[in-house]
Amino acid sequence: MKPSSAMGAALSAILLLAACGKGEPDVPKQGNIGLGADEGAAVTVVEYASVTCSACAAWQTEVWPHFKTKYVDNKKVRYVLHEFPTPPQDIAVAGFLVARCAGEDSYFDVVDKIMKAQPEMATSAPRTVLLRIAQEHGMDEVAFKNCISDPEAVAAMGTRIQQAQAVGVTGTPTFMVNGEVVTDPSLENLSSRIDALLGAEQ
Repeated sequence: MKPSSAMGAALSAILLLAACGKGEPDVPKQGNIGLGADEGAAVTVVEYASVTCSACAAWQTEVWPHFKTKYVDNKKVRYVLHEFPTPPQDIAVAGFLVARCAGEDSYFDVVDKIMKAQPEMATSAPRTVLLRIAQEHGMDEVAFKNCISDPEAVAAMGTRIQQAQAVGVTGTPTFMVNGEVVTDPSLENLSSRIDALLGAEQ
């Protein structure tokens, strides 16, 4: 899935979802969030994804649980999620901000819940769905409004999007293993790349 050219407008439109919320929540605004091995690991798998991307949701459901068990839980590789909001970008940006406001320990759980809620958001008010997920992670409506209207967090999101575009990312999902794009993110293909690299380190 590719982002539209109206990215700037979408990032501004996120403020409308918040119904003019105010405040300065403690949001982890900068950086991408990872799991598994520490930074500088022999193998790093990067996924550029959007919570509104159906192909990302399919990978999350079908491949991620097996990939996580095989490589992340045992810290064989470092997995890093790069946020790259795709249409509707205002919903995607809001979703990622909610995940960040939930804290790093809950970040991936929130991302997973939002991706699984894509069919529901397509037939109901996305804001209602995001608010419910936020509430499941300790945010009341005021905290939710503050979270998704934080101008610093929105600006940081814009910076991360620009960084992704600067390395040639045009859509989601995009996977890289040690900086090289992998066009087939099946577990079999990822494993062939990863295992070869891990073997070289032994």
